[in-house]
Amino acid sequence: MSVALSINLNKIALIRNSRPGNNPDLIAYAKQCIELGCQGITVHPRPDQRHIRASDIAPLAELCRLNNQIEFNIEGNPLEGALEDYPGFIPLVESARPDQCTLVPDASGQPTSDHGFDLQKTGSLLEPIIQNLKNQGIRVSLFMDPDLEQIRLAKQVGADRIELYTGPYAEAFSKGQHQEVLAQHVAAGALANEIGLGVNAGHDLNLDNLAEYRSVPYLTEVSIGHAFTLDSLQMGIKPSMAAYLNTLS
Repeated sequence: MSVALSINLNKIALIRNSRPGNNPDLIAYAKQCIELGCQGITVHPRPDQRHIRASDIAPLAELCRLNNQIEFNIEGNPLEGALEDYPGFIPLVESARPDQCTLVPDASGQPTSDHGFDLQKTGSLLEPIIQNLKNQGIRVSLFMDPDLEQIRLAKQVGADRIELYTGPYAEAFSKGQHQEVLAQHVAAGALANEIGLGVNAGHDLNLDNLAEYRSVPYLTEVSIGHAFTLDSLQMGIKPSMAAYLNTLS
């Protein structure tokens, strides 16, 4: 069974924001990715708007709606409030009504996501947020480490899916020492499916380590941005998309 590929646009937006104007055009780039065969678009709008801006969300949501087989996934910290022209994470999600919202425990100044939720500490806080999003028809995924106890708690607080954090797997893979970490992800995928959670994954997955990660059972979707951007620079966007889709087929 094929695994869906959602392209994360953060790095493209970061390049755009480094100069005045609109180059590269984020919407045109997303449209090209869709035309080349990706199944989803992912964005992570942070309050400092260092890459994805709040103003990007509505046109991206509309683009995905016009291509009704394309999933729009907004990820971020649900506790991030308003800052200047950033309305706050949850209001931004509610205005866009994406197919999926991936909640991530990032701090405001954090360069990138680097750990999953500790639901023993935050589960009671997240539960009403999750229910509110689900009431609006938005699928909710929680960014999680492959910790079986935590995954059981993800089900208890009402999540629909988990997104397994693959940073440690990618780092171990680069050293040829990934089998133990991969086994943890395999166990996490099996448990998630057993208790009724869908399984997504993301962070530092690339063409080198993705094929082996496909052994994680019940994997539904991967979100890839940084590596896809680098491969597009080296190989071109069309060959890069073909390579990723082939690996996930």
